[in-house]
Amino acid sequence: MAIDRKTARNAEADMDLRVVRYPHPTLRYKSKPIRRVDSDFRALVGRMFELMYEERGIGLAANQVDLPYRFFIINLSGDPTQKDEEFVFINPEILSRKGSEEDTEGCLSLPGINAVVRRSAEIDMVAYNLKGEEIQWRLKGLFARAFQHEYDHLDGTLFIDRLTPTRRWAVADRVDDLASEYAGRVIAGSEPREEDVLRRLAELEALRV
Repeated sequence: MAIDRKTARNAEADMDLRVVRYPHPTLRYKSKPIRRVDSDFRALVGRMFELMYEERGIGLAANQVDLPYRFFIINLSGDPTQKDEEFVFINPEILSRKGSEEDTEGCLSLPGINAVVRRSAEIDMVAYNLKGEEIQWRLKGLFARAFQHEYDHLDGTLFIDRLTPTRRWAVADRVDDLASEYAGRVIAGSEPREEDVLRRLAELEALRV
């Protein structure tokens, strides 16, 4: 089905960004690489940073704000005044991984859930920034963990998917509560049906992928 580019632009411009909660369908949607960055996209990124700070987060992926685009943002300080700590990663890839370590993670899309996750201790990554420049870095520590967490989002993977069976069991009740709360909102009409979500994502993809 062909989708008019003007329709897609309107769908993006009219968005009232919010962090979607588990199990919103976009959280399981595999993001598509971005082919077009313009002033509207930069404004979208700016709104994402504002929302991330409001939610007291340090990272936010496009899926989490109901967008099908392959990018995420990070500011490890979580401080909106620290502009030099703001990073945008467009079409990111992890080139290599080394070592492993465990630490506690949470997620803005899974409020009230924290658990220990094993991840690579060091990664080599490549991505593009808002200027269209390629960046290739080696990341360690919290930066590596945050990057991997947000990178997972772009493939529809949540941190709870990486928990050991015992750790998953420990948070199962809260995960089930979130699912029940979401189902109730869909029935009440305050959340869209899955088919409506997928149709809108296709409209947005027509603009940038």
